[in-house]
Amino acid sequence: MALRSVGSGKVARGAVHHPLFARYYARISVNAETRMGMGGVRDRLLAGLSGRVIEIGAGNGLNFAHYPSAVSEVVAIEPERLLRKLAVESALRAEVPVDVVPGSAEALPVKSEAFDAVVLSLVLCSVRDVPRTLAEVRRVLRPGGVVRFFEHGRGGGRAMTFTQRALDRTVWPLINGGCHLSRDAVPALRAAGFELGPYRQVMMPEKGPVLPASYCVLGTAWRPSSE
Repeated sequence: MALRSVGSGKVARGAVHHPLFARYYARISVNAETRMGMGGVRDRLLAGLSGRVIEIGAGNGLNFAHYPSAVSEVVAIEPERLLRKLAVESALRAEVPVDVVPGSAEALPVKSEAFDAVVLSLVLCSVRDVPRTLAEVRRVLRPGGVVRFFEHGRGGGRAMTFTQRALDRTVWPLINGGCHLSRDAVPALRAAGFELGPYRQVMMPEKGPVLPASYCVLGTAWRPSSE
């Protein structure tokens, strides 16, 4: 299934529009590739993937340069218009075929069981409905298909988790494109019926101050092959 790359045309249903945050994110994410070690994290996140991959919440497309050559196609979903335009530019430089399309994580515009792998990279924090998003992930993934995830979320001691929840109830989502600090990807994946593989906590930045958004998890899950 070939999907046409889309730039910044008409806003699709369920589109997200956070122009100020998008500009800020595009700037800091590029700096984080080297200063925070995100380039190495992306290599670990995507290593060994093959076949058809759907990436949900592709942002400005920084993952595209890290996909291994065994990947035959990447369909990259990005609802935010400015980030999607930047992702299209990144797709043109990628060494694997990448189609960038608008769409909502809660209603992916692709057929069921069409992909060998799903990539979730710093996206579950900002989707409107985590269970519905993961139900869509399960729908589009073939039985036995793999989910690779790198997400930030709840972490630290009692004081930090209190701070994360307080920020979630007040200013954080407003100034960070709907992002939430206290979500927890691993229990959410388990509750959605995925089989959890190896995963580990990663602090970002690895060296430096511990921030409310520093607690990340990098890992693998599968849709059960018996389905």
